[in-house]
Amino acid sequence: MFAHLPMADGPTVNDTLTQIGFRRSQNIAYRPACDGCDGCVSARIPVADYVFSRSERRVLDRNQDLVRLEVKAEATKEQFELLRRYLSHRHSEGGMADMTWPDFVAMVEDTSVRTQIVEYRLGCDGNRAGELIACALVDQLSDGLSLVYSFYNPDAVKRSLGSLIILDHVRQALNLNMQRVYLGYWVKGSDKMAYKARFNPLEILRPNGWVLMSSRDREPAPRPLESI
Repeated sequence: MFAHLPMADGPTVNDTLTQIGFRRSQNIAYRPACDGCDGCVSARIPVADYVFSRSERRVLDRNQDLVRLEVKAEATKEQFELLRRYLSHRHSEGGMADMTWPDFVAMVEDTSVRTQIVEYRLGCDGNRAGELIACALVDQLSDGLSLVYSFYNPDAVKRSLGSLIILDHVRQALNLNMQRVYLGYWVKGSDKMAYKARFNPLEILRPNGWVLMSSRDREPAPRPLESI
């Protein structure tokens, strides 16, 4: 299902649609609606009840040397080069693998909502920006922050940059007195989305509304029996 986000009232419409399970892509909000399948489940972190685990605190501590910058939603070649490295290493067979510079500009700048890019840089020297190692395109909603898309240096494995981006936005939501961080869709059994279930507490959207993810939900999906 698709819905257009109007220029005049885009933020309000985006707020409402996100809260019922839609995701934004440029000026379009979408939600999977497949016959006989409800595998794509919206997930969000309720930040007021979030307690950082020991391993999560270690991730934050390991990255204390990074500088966090909030910049306008304006695409740069530096960001695009980092995205291309990320896609070629982590998602070489995905739908975004052939993203071009105009595609990236559209992804970042075609928006009618409150959005920004958060850059993570390895130190800064005066007015000179340090090395860009991670980015997140983020929407600000009435009740929280929505992580639209994030990417990072795939070689910086020990930094756990994917987890860092989420944990950092949990902290930012708390600082802004917001209630939630929206993570997009989680699919049980998907290796590429399994990381979302590691955050606890986590709310998922069911037909009767948002509910806390249970320990049973977190268990790996059963594998189909092989043919004999």
